[in-house]
Amino acid sequence: MFKDNACRMKRHGKGDSEKEVKRQKLLERIGDTKLPFVTPKDDTFYELWKSKYAKLVIHEAQKTPAELHHNVQKALLLLLQHGCLFQDLVQVKGKDLLTPVSRILIGQPGCTYRYLNTRLFAVPWPDAKYNITYSTEELADACKAFKELNAFLYEQTKHKLLQCVANAPGASVLPQQIPLENDNKTNQDDLESYNVTLINYMNPHNMFYLKEEPYFGMGKMAVSWHHDENLLEESTVAVYSYSYQDCADEIFEDKKALSNWHVGLKIAWDIETPGLALPLNSGDTYFMLGDLNKTHQHCVIAGSQPRFSSTHRVAECSKGTLNYIELRCKTALENLVVIPSTGEKMLKSMEGDILKLAEEIHNEVEFEWLRQFWFQGQRYAKCSNFWIKAMADLEDDWRQMETMTSLMLKELLKPTWTQQNKGNIAKTIFPLLSERQDLRHEWRERCRCRSAKSLPVDQRPQCYPFWEEDDSSFPMPFDLSKTLSELEDLSKEMDF
Repeated sequence: MFKDNACRMKRHGKGDSEKEVKRQKLLERIGDTKLPFVTPKDDTFYELWKSKYAKLVIHEAQKTPAELHHNVQKALLLLLQHGCLFQDLVQVKGKDLLTPVSRILIGQPGCTYRYLNTRLFAVPWPDAKYNITYSTEELADACKAFKELNAFLYEQTKHKLLQCVANAPGASVLPQQIPLENDNKTNQDDLESYNVTLINYMNPHNMFYLKEEPYFGMGKMAVSWHHDENLLEESTVAVYSYSYQDCADEIFEDKKALSNWHVGLKIAWDIETPGLALPLNSGDTYFMLGDLNKTHQHCVIAGSQPRFSSTHRVAECSKGTLNYIELRCKTALENLVVIPSTGEKMLKSMEGDILKLAEEIHNEVEFEWLRQFWFQGQRYAKCSNFWIKAMADLEDDWRQMETMTSLMLKELLKPTWTQQNKGNIAKTIFPLLSERQDLRHEWRERCRCRSAKSLPVDQRPQCYPFWEEDDSSFPMPFDLSKTLSELEDLSKEMDF
């Protein structure tokens, strides 16, 4: 059988394997020792920060308007109280693991953010172009607060980038990665605004197993070393941090024993430059400007109090918006004709390229949208109706594509087609249906994994769409084994 090996290698994390090799080599070079790192207590801290980590910029809490602090912090606590923060079931090195951090994505209507084989769907903040219904007025106000914070941090980003350019060595020239220096953007009018914020909640009292930071000995990590994924190339990330006292803090008899959260930074795969650990006070915002997320890695070192972060970013959404996938569906369905008088359906064309494109879109909508969405259970219904309605519409389009696949296969059985034509179409379509078969099996197994079963009922993955073999409402079977065998036979007959 002619499998699409390139797709399979990609699915099983070739990039993750390369990172793991680099990590192991780095640990081998370090051996039993620890690399040096600095904090503000060290004399060399500010010099190192300026020389090696200049694109990490802090915006102290007192410089943010008090009313904005109040609204955002109230919104963060509301998300927690309403059960709107969730552990993600992500895929790392082929294994399904629950994130120690609970989170939710909020942003522009229709945006998504993809990481570790998981697509998060942004709970929309208010937008006059959309009629968005929220579960409660409080949640509507919370989403509005994050939109206001987003606008504030965007303005601050423009200011910080200008400062960074002005303070750079050589008077005013930074590497090309700083957006200001490209395409005449010195007026900042064209600087991309943040389209999503990933809200994270980390409570050290409930995170029973945190790994020690392995390279520098910075402490226990709530978030391991990483580059943020799925961002517009070399775009800034802004992170608002809010830590607060809860009843668990009473275990500290001496309040001075309360420790700060820190963001750790290191130059990627470099053991010569000391690391940096920057303490975060409640209400502080830090910015990773320009290409810092590309050249450096960062981690989060746990403090003693619960902490929220609102991480504002420019998600790379060229293939990750509702509008994008709706247009893709429209393209695929252009090859379907419905006769108004009878309701009979037929394909406009049996050209290989047109059939191939339709089946590619078929796979995309099923595995990048429908299954990703339902793999996260009923979580999105807690916040608004936006994605529930959108997924119902996408499912309708997907069902039409199932019909198109069935029509194509029936057409191949007609005697009007030469064996050569049948074989060519079979060879064109086989890899896509083979991938569909494999991915259906993989997603079904992911839904049955141990971590999935440990989640609350309303958050457990659902293997959807799924149907039994005798379900006549579906034009194609869920299991495509027989179909693939028939296509393979057609291609073999052509070879003779």
